[in-house]
Amino acid sequence: MSSVKIGFLGAAGEVTGSCYLLETDKSRILVDCGMFQGRYSDDRNGGEFGFSPSDIDAVVLTHAHIDHSGRLPLLVKRGFRGDIWATDPTIELVSVLLRDTAKLMGEESEWKNRKNARKGLPPVKPAYGERDVDETLKRLRYIRYDERTAVSEGVSVRFRDAGHIAGSAITELWLAKDGPAKDGGQVKIVFSGDLGPRDAVIERQHTLIEEADYAVIESTYGDRNHKSLEATRTEFREALSRAIQAKGKILIPTFAVDRAQRVLYEIKLLQADKAFPRMPKIFFDSPMGEKATQIYEKYSSLLSREIQDMLREGMNPFAPEGLVYTSGVDSSRAINEIDEAIVMAGSGMCSGGRIVHHLKHNLWNKSCNVFFVGYQANGTLGRRLVEGEKNLRIAGEDIAVGATFHTLGGFSAHGDRDDLLEWASHFRRGASFFVTHGEVKSAEALANGIRQMGYGAAAPSRGAYYDLSEKQTIARPELPTPAQASGSRDAVFAILAEIASETASIRESLDSRADFADISPLLESSRLILQTVKNIKTKK
Repeated sequence: MSSVKIGFLGAAGEVTGSCYLLETDKSRILVDCGMFQGRYSDDRNGGEFGFSPSDIDAVVLTHAHIDHSGRLPLLVKRGFRGDIWATDPTIELVSVLLRDTAKLMGEESEWKNRKNARKGLPPVKPAYGERDVDETLKRLRYIRYDERTAVSEGVSVRFRDAGHIAGSAITELWLAKDGPAKDGGQVKIVFSGDLGPRDAVIERQHTLIEEADYAVIESTYGDRNHKSLEATRTEFREALSRAIQAKGKILIPTFAVDRAQRVLYEIKLLQADKAFPRMPKIFFDSPMGEKATQIYEKYSSLLSREIQDMLREGMNPFAPEGLVYTSGVDSSRAINEIDEAIVMAGSGMCSGGRIVHHLKHNLWNKSCNVFFVGYQANGTLGRRLVEGEKNLRIAGEDIAVGATFHTLGGFSAHGDRDDLLEWASHFRRGASFFVTHGEVKSAEALANGIRQMGYGAAAPSRGAYYDLSEKQTIARPELPTPAQASGSRDAVFAILAEIASETASIRESLDSRADFADISPLLESSRLILQTVKNIKTKK
């Protein structure tokens, strides 16, 4: 009997690492292949996928952000030889982001190896390099919005505007259960990707979908709402005014795609207000920042009417007065010599990139103000700062935090709880939902809200598989279904994915108070068992 299955291999019980595996009798498709961010993410990003990359027929990419695209070069490096399908803007943006990611990983490895050499430790290697990125970019294929396209045998895709960043797509997939699709012989599953807010500023509003058997919906803000646009702008205006009057550095960790353009636009609007204090020089300290902004300008027809109107009037919405792009390392370091400036730099969660350098040099200063304009994932430096840690070690140096922090959730490119529930409500009552891309509390809260509207909903754990062949009402998280019978190849990969997830969770929970004497022998036993599994020979 033919089957359709889905496996949740990332962004399940957490916000980053989006990766979903769809399997039919004819095809194996990935939706996204993103990086993990947060504590111990380096180990996870260089680890196993939970499947064989050479067995994957195609990848469907919802958008360019690294937590959705960042492991694609590793997938190619390990044997993937299919096509990667995305919208035109996503292809251009992901080309910039992946090259920058490879460069940053290479630089970080060089820094670690200098330290390791002094300690007599072995060298480390980045998960992938620029050559792997080149091979990945050759596999990118575009699909226009609203066009249904076959991407593998028995699988077709249609992208709809998600309103999150330029090129972001809600993804509709039709999967045939019995070879070629026919009436009653296919399953339709919709992936929200990252869904933009209804009250959009830079992008267009997200598309509403009505028909699906299943929908995978993100839940980054599934348990809370943003402030209104008016309230957010008032908060930003007042906080930025006080920060300017403090005459210190104003640091804004930003994702180079979308969040940076939004902040530039909001600053430009404030500059038009004659009552607002004169702003210091604005540095966009990102090697890829200018390229990303140029791509936004190129695809302005996909942006909001508000942005298009400004462009038609001959004004650049992303170029406030006093803006300076810095690309080279020397020009970035030179910002340290300036007492007063607005500095925008990545990464948006402070998990790497040039913002770490600026935080290291300024967090101690009470005149420094830091504006968080995006979600801060659990375990990231940004999250630790938001939660109030006062003593941190940043880039090898102990820092006593004296800066002032501001969190502006209303600038997020993600929809809030009401936005997500409203989007879900347009599906017909036969649809069931998988709630992902949110921390456990957020995902469960959104799943409960969806159930209250009369739909089935589950918040899967990482490594869980579901059989979608026979329509069923999903009411709660489940273990892998009988399709994952003990002894099958898929069951083994699911178990390995669960082990990887549990290992990462244990590492994050351990601190100096843990009873390491009791823990060590248990882990040693587990290690010996895994070594035994590794040494089992393939059957002839």
